[in-house]
Amino acid sequence: MPPARSSSDRPWHAAAPAPIVLISGPEQLLAGRAVERIGAALRRAGATVATTTLDAGTYTKGALIAAASPSLFDDPGLVVVEGAERMNDEFLADALAYAQSPDPDVTVVIRHGGGVRGKKLLDTLKKADVPIYSCPAIKKDSEVVEFAMGEFARASRPIAARAVRALVDAVGTDVAEVAAACRQLMNDVDGSLTEEHVTRYYGSRVNATGFAVADAAIAGKTGDALALVRHAVSTGTDPVPLVAAMAMKLRTLAKVGAARGRRLDPVKDLSMAPWQVDRAKKDLRMWDADRLASAIEAVAAADAEIKGASRAPHFALERAVRIVSELARG
Repeated sequence: MPPARSSSDRPWHAAAPAPIVLISGPEQLLAGRAVERIGAALRRAGATVATTTLDAGTYTKGALIAAASPSLFDDPGLVVVEGAERMNDEFLADALAYAQSPDPDVTVVIRHGGGVRGKKLLDTLKKADVPIYSCPAIKKDSEVVEFAMGEFARASRPIAARAVRALVDAVGTDVAEVAAACRQLMNDVDGSLTEEHVTRYYGSRVNATGFAVADAAIAGKTGDALALVRHAVSTGTDPVPLVAAMAMKLRTLAKVGAARGRRLDPVKDLSMAPWQVDRAKKDLRMWDADRLASAIEAVAAADAEIKGASRAPHFALERAVRIVSELARG
């Protein structure tokens, strides 16, 4: 469970520099964004920002004091401490000492994903009225819809409630995927966003054609994938949601593959659904990192062509499907 909320808790999107900042909660996407906001604010205040990243779990005594030394920085300094929920005793001791007299010219951001590890430090920071920015887990369907609504609201982009509902229905409850879908819509569509825009880009829950194409291509079934594409096109399906489905599937493979290499739990650390992770692990048996990167590049190129860079979007889609399925076979 995340650390208990205090009167100094604030939402992640309000994150701002301070001598010490605590980012609390398990939602990795939100925590990463909070750190990005702090870095951006520091860059607005100075020409460059000298950033140091430390891991609280593998911390070496003295590293925090050295990283936060103002003599290292000609411009605003930012020290980001990852994994405070698994901090070792050396970090706990140094952090408690530093919290007694933090340097005002350096911003130290401590990311704590939840649990009771380091409770003494958390209590000390709360008593010192250190700003705490909350990044609660987003798992329930209603929470994902609320998050998506917030994405558009923070960008001052009007969108119908039914359109947000349709977007979550089409994309699913993976927060990173929903965030990417929101960003794509806002980048590609001017003015108010509607349910029709969502359907054009992502289809609907009942239209599983795009995911069927993606599944066949990722499994190396070129003939099946091309047959599905041609049938979809002949019956009037827009190529945009078809290529979007392939991109989404490939991003899922990349995230699960990267998590495995970094010894992360995709369900716990990336808030992915267990069925997504199981499916991705099976699909990854046919892939390596280089071929996966090539597939993602091919689909990105097709996406650009389909959205205006090519006069033959259907051909661009077929070419991407063929490339992905051939890469799957090695």
